[in-house]
Amino acid sequence: MDTEGFGELLQQAEQLAAETEAVSELPHVERNLQEIQQAGERLRSRTLTRTSQDTADVKASILLGSRGLDIFHISQRLESLSAATTFEPLEPVKDTDIQTFLLAEEYHRDSMLVQWEQVKQRVLHTLLGAGEDALDFSQEVEPSFVSEVGVPGRSALDSMEAAYSRQIYIFNEKIVNGHLQPNLGNLCASVAESLDDKNVSDTWLMVKQMTDVLLVPAKDTLKSRVSVDMQMAFVRQALQFLENSYKNYTMVTVFGNLHQAQLGGVPGTYQLVCSLLNIKLPTPLPGMQDGEVEGHPVWALIYFCLRCGDLSATMQVVNRAQHQLGDFKIWFQEYMNSPDRRLSPATENKLRLHYRRVLRNSADPYKRAVYCLIGKCDIGDNHGEVADKTEDYLWLKLNQVCFDEDGSSSPQDRMTLAQLQKQLLEDYGESHFSASHQPFLYFQVLFLTAQFEAAIAFLFRVERLRSHAVHVALVLYELKLLLKSSGQSAQLLSQEAGDPPMVRRLNFIRLLMLYTRKFESTDPREALQYFYFLRNEKDSQGENMFMRCVSELVIESREFDMLLGRLEKDGSRKPGVIDKFAGDTRAIITKVASEAENKGLFEEAVKLYELAKNADKVLELMNKLLSPVIAQVSEPQSNKERLKNMAVAIAERYRTNGIAGEKTVDSTFYLLLDLMTFFDEYHAGHIDRAYDVIERLKLVPLSQESVEERVAAFRNFSDEIRHNLSEVLLATMNILFTQYKRLKGAAAGTPGRPQRTLEDRDMLLRSQARALITFAGMIPYRMAGDTNARLVQMEVLMN
Repeated sequence: MDTEGFGELLQQAEQLAAETEAVSELPHVERNLQEIQQAGERLRSRTLTRTSQDTADVKASILLGSRGLDIFHISQRLESLSAATTFEPLEPVKDTDIQTFLLAEEYHRDSMLVQWEQVKQRVLHTLLGAGEDALDFSQEVEPSFVSEVGVPGRSALDSMEAAYSRQIYIFNEKIVNGHLQPNLGNLCASVAESLDDKNVSDTWLMVKQMTDVLLVPAKDTLKSRVSVDMQMAFVRQALQFLENSYKNYTMVTVFGNLHQAQLGGVPGTYQLVCSLLNIKLPTPLPGMQDGEVEGHPVWALIYFCLRCGDLSATMQVVNRAQHQLGDFKIWFQEYMNSPDRRLSPATENKLRLHYRRVLRNSADPYKRAVYCLIGKCDIGDNHGEVADKTEDYLWLKLNQVCFDEDGSSSPQDRMTLAQLQKQLLEDYGESHFSASHQPFLYFQVLFLTAQFEAAIAFLFRVERLRSHAVHVALVLYELKLLLKSSGQSAQLLSQEAGDPPMVRRLNFIRLLMLYTRKFESTDPREALQYFYFLRNEKDSQGENMFMRCVSELVIESREFDMLLGRLEKDGSRKPGVIDKFAGDTRAIITKVASEAENKGLFEEAVKLYELAKNADKVLELMNKLLSPVIAQVSEPQSNKERLKNMAVAIAERYRTNGIAGEKTVDSTFYLLLDLMTFFDEYHAGHIDRAYDVIERLKLVPLSQESVEERVAAFRNFSDEIRHNLSEVLLATMNILFTQYKRLKGAAAGTPGRPQRTLEDRDMLLRSQARALITFAGMIPYRMAGDTNARLVQMEVLMN
């Protein structure tokens, strides 16, 4: 039974297999158990992945849904985004011209370097510090008798600065008119005389005294300044100034105390000093040596006569007390007769030996001071008992300065001018002399030791004294006595490699530009007077500083007409202030125009280029200005209206005077003017007039026959014309469409009109529209936006 059952099953299976093979052409797939297991695992993993993704989507929907976001719509929007339109180039990428690219890169790099240099100069010009030890004078208030009331009006100059500027104007007027050059020091000193300020008066008196030296024409100012003859002259002038000042002080003191001074006898320095001693030394001091003359210590009389600079009065005292003075009379006679106030080496050695053996520890301070002065010895002794004021100390030290190379002198007996300069400027410095409270005194100390540049830089840092410092620098500059920095980017006061140790240089250009910055925007005429001093200076790029400063001044102040002149209606130029200072004004005007163009001030640049008679640049810039506005609606006071009036005036002047620019630029300019007329008529609704204008211009084709010709002509148009092509095509198509609608309306309203005429006109308009479409598709230019779509839409409406 069981066997029959299994046999029956086997038979049925074989029958099924036979039927399957008969009706089906399915391939036989034979797999072992391992392959079946692997296939099952793959099916299982796919099912799990889809399930996991669905689970993740569900979780994301729950999370974002709780925040009010619809993940389904977000997914659809993300899937619809395409980067193709974003990154599709507007124009075909051309083959790279490596040589032109490198030239452009080089030009760009050079331009950036020049601009960066200019930016650095502007930054440096705003920083007034002369170093880390610069003092802050902002809290100081020194009584001044100078009026703080400025010049009436909008001027930024105070009364003192205005007074100085008037003298600078007088000085420049003489020069530009070819007259004999006046003494700038005397002109500036006259300002001090009008001020009730003794410090300012004394300062200019000192400047005049120190600059009254024999000037030898020299191209190298440094070589002239450090020469022995020039330095000896400076020391001689400084001593003379200090001696004259002390004599004036003595007279004021004596005449202010006549009762105590008991002035009498023969007028002169001797009696004046005797009267001074009646006030200063009413009773003899202990320790005085070698007796008295007329009741006064003999060495005190000798010292004060020397201090007043009167050697004859000193000799008078020596003669009266010669028996008590030993060999001093012989030594003093030699000193007095020496042209440079210097003993011979032999006599000097004798005096120094006597001083070291007998007088070094003497109780008489006046005697020690006189011997140190005559013998130029013991420079370490400051003689504080006698020289109790800065001026006295300076006078004593200047008397001890040596210029000859004397190898026999010991270091304690020899002081050079450079050593004295270092001691005053670096060792003592501003704090020692209380420069913040006594700026004039410290200025005097530096100036009398021939440290002109350091003195000017210091005084310039004091805001209320800045004008004095600048004009002292101008005086020295005109006399070729000022040491200038070789680089414009240097600090106000600097040292340069290769210069002697104590030589300082002043950044004269920076000094002048810093000073004029205060008033150049309100008083450009006055600023121009100061810039004229820079006519022979050049910046690091080799550019003339006068032209550069004038350029910046004009652009900052916007006083184009006043400074550079004005163009009259007939095309002639009315001279400006600059004509007085420069022979070739066209070069300066061109420079200013170029600066204005670089800063994007195109309208101003157009006026300036027209002043400079540069028609090509005038028309080139006008094309750039007109191109963006010609398609706009013209309204009163609008940019288009202003530029239109400007362009029409230029066109009328050029046609009247027969002036023309380069052919391409010239034709572009007049074509833009005609297009402006076309758009004005179009926006005003004068369709037929606008059609006539565009037809005469032959810019776009109005027939199928002229398409090829207009496409070929398009290649010669400049970018200023091409940029407006979209608007021109749309406006022209609108005109055709308006005429088409008007034609249809006329046909419906006047049934009696000949049908043939209407059909011809209809076909002509549609043909013109198709010509525009064909032209738009053939030109090698990618027009803006949806221009083509709008053109096609209107053309379709006409069909």
